[in-house]
Amino acid sequence: MLKANFKRPFSVLIMILVLATFSLGGCSLKEKNSVETFNVYKDYWQKKDYKAMYGMLSNEAKTKITEENFVDRYSNIYSGIEANNISINAESTDKNPEKIPFSLTMTTVAGDVTINGYEVAMVKEKVDNKKVWTINWSEKMIFPHMESQDKVRVETIPAKRGEIYDRNGHGLAINGTVVTIGVKPANFNTDKEANITKLAKILDIKPSVIEDKLKANSNPEHFVPIVNISADKKDTIAQAMEIIGVIHSKPESRIYEGGEAIGLLIGYVGDITAEELEKLDGKGYSSVSKIGKRGLEQVYEDKLRAKDGKFIYISKQKDGVESEKIQIAKTEPTDGENITLSIDLGLQKKIYESMNGEKGASTAINPKTGEVLAMVSSPSFDPNLFTTYAPESVKEKWEKDKFIQFDNRFKVAYAPGSTFKLFTAIAGLEKGSINPTEAINVQGRQWQPDGSWGAYKVTRVADPGKAIDLKNAFIYSDNIYFAQQALKMSKETFIEKAKSFGIGEKLPIDYPIEKSQISNDGSIKSDIQLADSSYGQGEVLMSPLHVALMYSSVVNKGNIMTPTIQLQDDKTPAKVWKENVVSEKNANILLEDLTAVIENPSGSGHGVKISGVALAGKTGTAELKKSIEDTSGEEYGWLVTMNTNNPKMVLVTMIEDVRSKGGSHYVIPMQKKVLEYYFINSGRN
Repeated sequence: MLKANFKRPFSVLIMILVLATFSLGGCSLKEKNSVETFNVYKDYWQKKDYKAMYGMLSNEAKTKITEENFVDRYSNIYSGIEANNISINAESTDKNPEKIPFSLTMTTVAGDVTINGYEVAMVKEKVDNKKVWTINWSEKMIFPHMESQDKVRVETIPAKRGEIYDRNGHGLAINGTVVTIGVKPANFNTDKEANITKLAKILDIKPSVIEDKLKANSNPEHFVPIVNISADKKDTIAQAMEIIGVIHSKPESRIYEGGEAIGLLIGYVGDITAEELEKLDGKGYSSVSKIGKRGLEQVYEDKLRAKDGKFIYISKQKDGVESEKIQIAKTEPTDGENITLSIDLGLQKKIYESMNGEKGASTAINPKTGEVLAMVSSPSFDPNLFTTYAPESVKEKWEKDKFIQFDNRFKVAYAPGSTFKLFTAIAGLEKGSINPTEAINVQGRQWQPDGSWGAYKVTRVADPGKAIDLKNAFIYSDNIYFAQQALKMSKETFIEKAKSFGIGEKLPIDYPIEKSQISNDGSIKSDIQLADSSYGQGEVLMSPLHVALMYSSVVNKGNIMTPTIQLQDDKTPAKVWKENVVSEKNANILLEDLTAVIENPSGSGHGVKISGVALAGKTGTAELKKSIEDTSGEEYGWLVTMNTNNPKMVLVTMIEDVRSKGGSHYVIPMQKKVLEYYFINSGRN
């Protein structure tokens, strides 16, 4: 009994081991049906495992296409149409296991695509002495209407980038044409070396640029492009065309009609980089996209960008010639949005011209609307050089100047110097600590409240030789007066009032302007710092735009409007940003004082006075000291002017490195030219 009982379970164990061996060896007691086999093929397909797919093809299919060609066919087509997220849905079939209908969904360069009408032919063949189902593949498995000689194409349907205009309809960044200077080697090479030398000299490029492009071309009859050049460079184009073999074309391109005056404001477009493409993954950009690189081209990229359409189709071939196009997917192009700026191009160019290449920034606003009329950084660059080419002489100048042409100064916050005295006056008047008619009498050029300040003293430009009230403090730009008034009102009042002007906040404008500040950490730690801050020194920093906004409150009933660089339509009224920063009564007092700065012969801004235009304003010289004892630090010269009868413009200019040029007075002739242009020559007064 014991022996018999032992044998029965042992035989069962042997049977289990045999079955397990078959299973582990890849064999199954249940043979896969055709649908199950296709599901394996489908999984490989969805994973783009083309080699594994080929391994499941029928013998007949393998005689028609090699594994290498099969893999290349799928790889090239799917890469070309940017096929991803492939999903295949096989329909169950009980009637005919040799024909399995299915559909395919994927994302492509032309968007999401669902393709119906597929049918896979299944063939049962002997493989390794076993009958298995295989895929009797043909090109119809790529697309249902496709045959072996057909090709899959992708056409780009170009869209147009949105254009940028100034307030008067002048194009700032528009779509136009440039001239491509190129050569036809068959003719050009008849006197190759001499022609290269001539053309390089005319275009102001290195001969190696031409040589390299000729070397890269293998067909002497092909047009070899050398450079793109602005169409207005007619003399250069004419000279180049005199050389045998030089020809030209006129491709579409971005045109910047403001030149250097708008370089840092508008920016330019260029080829997208790998880093940008990665950052913008999923937003419809490709490796050949153009994208805004600087300025408003970059700021408004989402509005301006053109979204090209795509047309994916099967190119039916007959005797090697396309006979028909069968659509697979298509998206229509979407043009970018046109933008009209509040900028006045004529004013922008006049300001840039007046600055004469000096390092500095200038901003002009309409005080009643907040519209930015001009934002200038000097020196600058011509953005057309980035859609055409930069001549060697230009590149040499950039390198010599250490690329200062690319430093955007109008977006930077600087020590505002005495232009900040307006803020101190407003803060004192609003608190009531300043009596505008009360005069203080300090003799000499230096002052300190007591010995606790040690060696440090507040210094003014000159001793007026008389007691100083608020108006005279503005006329003579007296540091001592404003330092005393700041100390009288306290640090807390000074800081709180700064907040009411938006100092420390991001300006509510599309262009990224640096925040202004009262100090590095928002606090004032000592009376010396408070005194220095009262006349725009210490750690006070303001952008030219913020200075313009501060002054606008005096001619706009105490309100500061929301700054905007886009022209507002009639349906979008101007909005107040900071309300009642100064009472109307105090604004009138200050307007009278600022008028005296220009009208009074002793006023620091008297030199900017022009006949027939009522102006108010303030000069300012900011010292950039490394320490209290530093007497050789750089100086920034400031000038603020605004017309007072029906106010139309507040103009702020800051010029760097004016210590040896007369300080803020160096700026006066620059602004005078602009004011005469804007109010006299243009008839706006």
